[in-house]
Amino acid sequence: MRILITGGAGCLGANLVDRLVPAGHEILVIDNFATGHREALPSIPAVRLVEGSIVDQGLVDRCFDEFSPERVIHSAAAYKDPNDWQEDAATNVLGTINVVAAAQRTGVRRFVNFQTALCYGRPKQVPIPVEHPTAPFTSYGISKTAGEQYLAMSGLPYVSLRLANVTGPRLAIGPIPTFYKRLKASQKCFCSDTVRDFLDLSDFFALMDRVLADDAPTGIYNVSTGEGHTIKEVFDVVADYLGVELAEPVPVVPPGADDVPAVVLDASVTERTFGWKAEVPFAESVRRTLQWYDQYGVGAIFSHLAPPPTRG
Repeated sequence: MRILITGGAGCLGANLVDRLVPAGHEILVIDNFATGHREALPSIPAVRLVEGSIVDQGLVDRCFDEFSPERVIHSAAAYKDPNDWQEDAATNVLGTINVVAAAQRTGVRRFVNFQTALCYGRPKQVPIPVEHPTAPFTSYGISKTAGEQYLAMSGLPYVSLRLANVTGPRLAIGPIPTFYKRLKASQKCFCSDTVRDFLDLSDFFALMDRVLADDAPTGIYNVSTGEGHTIKEVFDVVADYLGVELAEPVPVVPPGADDVPAVVLDASVTERTFGWKAEVPFAESVRRTLQWYDQYGVGAIFSHLAPPPTRG
């Protein structure tokens, strides 16, 4: 198949390129490298790279017209500066509209969108069912949810995946790379008093294989193990892996004003619909990511949250 991937040099996008190319698919990647990395993409004929932003409607239209994709994987997103509302709205709303409109015009057969679990805001129940009302309250969550809603209006055969924290190669957001990088440098850490769900990349791949199939169901789905783990649990796995022994316990602090105490998704509808279920245990998934860092290192780490107070 011909598959166009927006944000294809980011963590999920680049890992999907690695997954899809050996299966014989042709890939076109659009990425502006705001958070992605050019070196993450192989220099081979099966992968075409277009550097630019999906905010550029002319660029998006040219890519669709020249490549004629059968599938779109919409992974591009702005999230690295929580105060840059203009960039979030431009990429996550207008950029999504550009990609959706081009997909409509060129007859794309399946459109896969990656959505943040922060679309639920501060949920009324945990685990969060997929029918839970959306109530985002951050720039990232609001703009991503608006993009998803435009997609839902499009009439395209689409799947929007509301994702847990996917762990694996190239992960550059969240507590796993942060703790690894700081502990390796003998720097102090702290843990927010929050709970999150973590999904291994291999389990994500297993679902994507089903989602991309011609006859796959459409709609909106949660993607998660359904299990919540504290950030302190993440810290303990990383510290144990690195053999770090602390002189005093790591501080656990209240969540920030723009954070959510617990985000754990209920993926039961996804499991029934696609015959899929996450299999890799939490600690094993974290260790797999750390093994990748051992070999390739950790570069810049991004966050959709406001910077915390300096703690040394």
